[in-house]
Amino acid sequence: MKIIIAGAGSVGTHLAKLLSGEKQDIILMDSNEERLNKLDSNFDLMTVNLSSTSISGLKEAGVSGADLFVAVTPDESRNMTSCMLASNLGAKKTVARIDNYEYLLPKHQEFFKKLGVDSLIYPEMLAAKEIVDAVKMSWIRQWWEVYAGELVLIGVKLRDTAQILDIPLYELGGPNTPYHVVAIKRGNETIIPRGDDHIKSLDLVYFMTLKKHIPYIRQIAGKDSYKDVRNVMIMGGSRIAVRTAQYVPDYMQVKIVENDVNRCHRLTELLDEKVMIINGDGRDIDLLLEEGIKNTEAFIALTGNSETNILACLAAKRLGVSKTVAEIENLDYIGMAESMDIGTIINKKAIAASHIYQMMLDADVSNVKCLTVANADVAEFTVKEGARITKHPVKDCGLPKGVNIGGMIRNGVGSLVTGNTQIQAGDHVVVFCLGLMIQKIEKYFN
Repeated sequence: MKIIIAGAGSVGTHLAKLLSGEKQDIILMDSNEERLNKLDSNFDLMTVNLSSTSISGLKEAGVSGADLFVAVTPDESRNMTSCMLASNLGAKKTVARIDNYEYLLPKHQEFFKKLGVDSLIYPEMLAAKEIVDAVKMSWIRQWWEVYAGELVLIGVKLRDTAQILDIPLYELGGPNTPYHVVAIKRGNETIIPRGDDHIKSLDLVYFMTLKKHIPYIRQIAGKDSYKDVRNVMIMGGSRIAVRTAQYVPDYMQVKIVENDVNRCHRLTELLDEKVMIINGDGRDIDLLLEEGIKNTEAFIALTGNSETNILACLAAKRLGVSKTVAEIENLDYIGMAESMDIGTIINKKAIAASHIYQMMLDADVSNVKCLTVANADVAEFTVKEGARITKHPVKDCGLPKGVNIGGMIRNGVGSLVTGNTQIQAGDHVVVFCLGLMIQKIEKYFN
């Protein structure tokens, strides 16, 4: 598969590195040679110093033979123009990164397709939705709904209070167990567990379950004492902060602390009156105390500086906040932040890349989720007629090590999958696998 990525910024380079391990034909183009030179020569990809809005530049990059053209420069209009040109020059599918929410409205989608822009991606909106999902329940690190909530994936950090520690999973599991443990993050290691694996204290455990069973998981995870989130404080008035404030449920009270007075004025124009805008430094402990941090259940750090966000979350935890969320764009810091017990970690690059990644898969994949702190991916496959996975019960299908089927949706109803489950054509199946194995298991569902 030939993939051209226009824009060697943070999203573009992360996506290029991600895909370079997939043995794809990757071309990364940017008009700024310095950005291209920063890329490690160890990655299996080609860089070209060309403009994506130049017809001759696109032709030189070989866009006529591209299966996927992705424009992810920081400039929205450049991305749209690049996709339009690429499509007209022969690219089979195009994706543009945007900053304008209006473009995503269903009534505009057909219009953009006619222009040659097949898909739009708005990383800030995707990040905001992930943040809101994470703060709805203070005891959950990560929340992901499949098929309109028929199945739910939750990530929970387990401590000594949990009831399921040091017991082999085959003893915990059974045909009537209301959850599946589908992945475990332990230190720097990600485990796709088998029956003889154990859960240990301080493991980040990913459960697949149905919504009705979430109270039970909360109980066995020892999280009954966690307060529900009612008051949210956001540090930094970024675009992600605006979207987050707009998406939080009505029962939550939101305060945004922003240092730049001009940005504060802009925030008051963008957000309704229920959101309180405070001009000040979110790192100022006295200010936080004055603004009621002691009565705040969730603290979200969304400044443009990863280090500041980590330190602010640590300070909030010391002041008694039970749920912290940090935007961390430096991938090298994610492991460190997780080890410091920063609650939920948001990385725009990873979120955007996982959405783009699903577009290059051959199977009918409707959803891909990158588990930010774990080296694992989750994909939702639609099973095709005659697919290998339908020939035998799951335990006899010969799925490779490092792969786990968590659940499925059949006729619109979610259920968990066991070794004896017989998967049928038309089922929507949720698969967990170690990073970048998705392409290896596509063949089971086609």
